[in-house]
Order: sequence, then structure tokens, then C-alpha cells
Amino acid sequence: MPTEALRTHRAAYGPAGRAAPNESLEAGQLASPLPASWPFELAAYQLDLCQRSVRYLDTLRERANNMLEHERAGKPPVLDFDYETILDGRRLARPANYALLRITRVGDDCLEGCLDASKPPVVIVDPRAGHGPGIGGFKRDSEVGMALHEGHPVYFVIFFPEPLPGQTLSDVLHLLRRFVETVAERHPGQPPVLYGNCQAGWAIALLSADCEGLVGPGVLNGSPLSYWSGESGVNPMRLAGGLLGGAWVTHLLADLGDGRFDGAHLAANFESLKPANTLWQKDYQLFADIDSQRERFLDFERWWTGFYALSKEEITAIVENLFVGNQLERGELQVCPGCTVDLRRIRNPLVIFASSGDNITPPHQALDWIPAVYPSTEALKAADQRIVYLLNPHVGHLGIFVSSRVARLEHRAILESVGELNDLAPGLYEMRIDNPTGDPYCHKPQFRVRFEERRVEDLEYPDQAPAFNRVRALSEHNVALYETFIGPWVRLAVNPWLAETLRQLHPARTSRLMFSERFAPWMTGVKWLADVTEPAREPLDDDNPFRQWESLVSESVASTLSLAGTMRDSLYEIGFRSLYGWGLPSEDKRQS
Repeated sequence: MPTEALRTHRAAYGPAGRAAPNESLEAGQLASPLPASWPFELAAYQLDLCQRSVRYLDTLRERANNMLEHERAGKPPVLDFDYETILDGRRLARPANYALLRITRVGDDCLEGCLDASKPPVVIVDPRAGHGPGIGGFKRDSEVGMALHEGHPVYFVIFFPEPLPGQTLSDVLHLLRRFVETVAERHPGQPPVLYGNCQAGWAIALLSADCEGLVGPGVLNGSPLSYWSGESGVNPMRLAGGLLGGAWVTHLLADLGDGRFDGAHLAANFESLKPANTLWQKDYQLFADIDSQRERFLDFERWWTGFYALSKEEITAIVENLFVGNQLERGELQVCPGCTVDLRRIRNPLVIFASSGDNITPPHQALDWIPAVYPSTEALKAADQRIVYLLNPHVGHLGIFVSSRVARLEHRAILESVGELNDLAPGLYEMRIDNPTGDPYCHKPQFRVRFEERRVEDLEYPDQAPAFNRVRALSEHNVALYETFIGPWVRLAVNPWLAETLRQLHPARTSRLMFSERFAPWMTGVKWLADVTEPAREPLDDDNPFRQWESLVSESVASTLSLAGTMRDSLYEIGFRSLYGWGLPSEDKRQS
């Protein structure tokens, strides 16, 4: 229907095409029976549907092209800030594929005149968990942006797409310590604030707990330190090691990669946690609101589809010692000869930011190490330690360090309160943010931060160590069998050509690259259609009954997929319990 005719019709019949426009529907209800103007509404909906479909396919085409362009450019960090390289770890005596950057400019604004010399530098370390660096600063309202806004000099730790041959976890930790020392030398008397996201958070905990320790505050965002903890029926990811028979699968995948572990495997694991979001909701949200969601989708996907590799030595050490072995919490992790990581050595103040909506690193995994290391509040105080935790009730894992709203409130509050940490008496505290206006752009004193004292005894979570101890024992047995009888043959058969072929054929890549003109020449026609459609694009009103039916169908599909995911997770848990038990009598880990 021509746009002018539709406007004339709506002027006569109201926005929903009904003769009685003042009659409103309750939430979730549709007009029944159809209004007399339904042919006009149907025509408008069909036009809108075609336009959205073309623009949606064109967005997938652009995502694929961005992915190829990013890879051809060497997968640079997706930072939205100018920077200079301070140290390239690949060129040091003990090399690793990391580099230390200093943020120098925001758009056209140089930072030198805006920084506050009285404030300590902030070092932000992004997670190395399959994706590339930069998510902590890929937009202005981010961890980097908030730190700059508060006047802190900001440094950013990145890593490169390929690990160095034989690179180990110990090499990475040694290099991170070198970076911290370099920043401290550049700012005498101002110990840096270390910001660690997810995997980078436990890397900071390792540095804090090794033989040398750290001085400046550590902020651990969605960082798992107690890998065996979690809630039954809510956190199925921790069961994967037991259901797969342990870490031997990691050895196999690294061998198939010719000594490199493809980060696309980790991304696929994350996506499998929420099938409703992965298979439907994320794409439908883009399709339903293509006009406002397109750029946000492309910006995020540029990071999400930039898969980085880890060396076999790194990933197997992480899986065996941390995820399956839980050796960090147990004080058994040895990072170098003669130096064992012991969380009781931590003396720098810690801020732990977790969320109840995080199904990858739930509060259990972020906090349960505290009662495991300090059996009582008195023990924590006797150690002269200050631990502060901040809980968000609903944001997901990535939202902890990606959400603009979280950056503008929680991260701003953390940075504005860093100077108060050393003034706290030793103990455990919960950080509470009073924000009566609900305005995410507010500053102190518009919002107030309180540190409410808590007791370690209040952090009691279910002890499921007996079952996971059995997983660890089975994993060690299976890894020994694999490396003795299967691994040598796999390494003999795999060459660089085969490893690269398997990498390129990973579904996480092919499912996206199939929309590029390079692999599907007919997508050029989609681009032409999108260019023709965009000038005439006029979004449809939400009160169109056919658009409402579309939303109901989407909700039904999402609910079905969510139910399927819940049933799958329940079967995983039943299988895990039948194989390893759950709460069989054993020595309580709190007293170990």
C-alpha cells in the first residue's frame, strides 16, 4: 500500500485501523476479530516484512565482510580509543603474545590535560577466552571510558591472534607482572588499579597470590575462582568436564589444530548455554528492530567473531589445573618451580563484581573461594585482608563488562570508591549503591556508595567437591591414556594444511561467512535490494495486529527453545549425578 494512502486511512480509522481508536487492548492481547481495515494493515505489514528481511540479510552480509576484513587486517583490538604501544611482549627475553597499550586520545580530544595526577593508573586486562581483546573499551560508555572520565591514566593489555610456539601459562603471568611493574614505574607512588574481566580476573588473582604478590587494588569482573561451585539446575557449564571424561578432549582439539587450540571452540561452548538466545532471540531482536539494532549488532559481532588461538600448553594447563582440577582454590597450583599460588597470600584489596544473572560465572564461582580459604570472618581479619563484593541482580556475563548501563553506574561507582578501600578495616564487605533517582548518568553525591560489613560464614554454598574430585581423578587417567596411545598418532597425522582446513570449516565461522559475497555471489543482489529499500523505509507501528502476531510467534519459539535447553541441562545433571554422585559423605572442603 502506498505510504500516503496508508496515512489517509489511519487518519480516518486510527493508528490500529479500528473505528474506535480509544479502546485499548490489555498487554499481550490482540484485536479479535480483525478490524475492518485488515487488508490495509496486512499490506503495510507485508511491505514492512519484506523491507526488514532485506535489511536483515544485508546486515548478515556486512557482518561476514567485517569478519573477513578484520582477519585480513590482523585482527586488531576493537578499542574505540586511540592508543600507543608501551611494551610488545613478543620482543622481550621471555616472550608471550601480549602487549601493553596506553590510551592516548578519545576522538579528537587529547587526554593529557584531562587526567588527574592524584589518581592511580588503571590497567584493564580483557579476557582471553576465545575472542580478541578490546571489549572493555569497544565503545565510549565502557570500562575504559569510565576510567578516563574519572581522570585516571588508562592502560590496556591486549594479546595477538596467534600464540608463540610453546607459550605457557607461566610465560603469560610473568609478562603480566612485567606490565604491572612498567606501569608502576611510570606512576611512582601510585600502585595501579588492576581491572580483570572474566579469565583476566583469575589471572590477576594468580599474580596477587603468587610468591611476589601485588600492591594495588584488584577488580575481578565475572571472574571464576571456585570452578566447582554453582547452583543445581542453573549452572550446567561446570559439569561439562565430567560429562566429556575430563581434559582429554582439550588435548585432542589442540592436537587437531597442530598445537593450537581454536578459540571458536570456546565461543561455541558459550553459545550453546542458551539455545533460545543463540538460535532465535539474538537474530530476531535484530530482525524485529533492524533500524536501531543494526549498528549495535555489527559492533558487537566484530568482537564476537574475532576468534583467537591459544597454545596447547596454555589451554591444557588452564583446563587441567583450574576448571577440572580446581587447584587455585585448593592452593595447589604451581606457576613456576618452587612457587605455588596460595590465595591466602593476597594482601592487596579486592573488589569482586558478580551477577545473579550470570550463568557462566555465577556468584558461587566468584565468591565461594573466600570461605574455602578463610574458614571464619576472624581468620580473614587476622590476615589483614579487605574483600569487597558487588552483586548485580540480573545482568548476564558479558553485560558485567559490556553493558553501557553497568559501565555508567557500577563501574563508575567502583572507580570513584577505589581510594576508600584502604581506609576500610580488614574484613568482608558488600558494596551497595544507593541511586534513588535511577539515573545511570549520575555522579557522587547523586548516588552514595556504602560498604556493609558481612560475615564469611554467610557465604556458605553447597559442597559438591566429592563428585568433582572423581571427575579430576578420571580426567587425569583419561589424559594419560590419550597422550600414551592416541595423541602421538593424531600429531603424526595432522599437518598445518589440515589444521587450517579444520579451522576454516568450524561451524562458528562457516555459519557467518556463508553470507559474504566472497562465498555466496548472489548476496550482491541483497546489497542492491537493501540500497533500493533503505530510502523508502518507514518502520511499521507496533499496534499493527500482524506485527503483534509476529511477536507472539517469536515468544512462542523462544519459550520452546528455552524449555528444550532446560530439559537438556536437566538431563546433563542427571547423567552427571549418576556417574559421579553429588553429596556423598567426605571431608568438608571448608576444613581442608
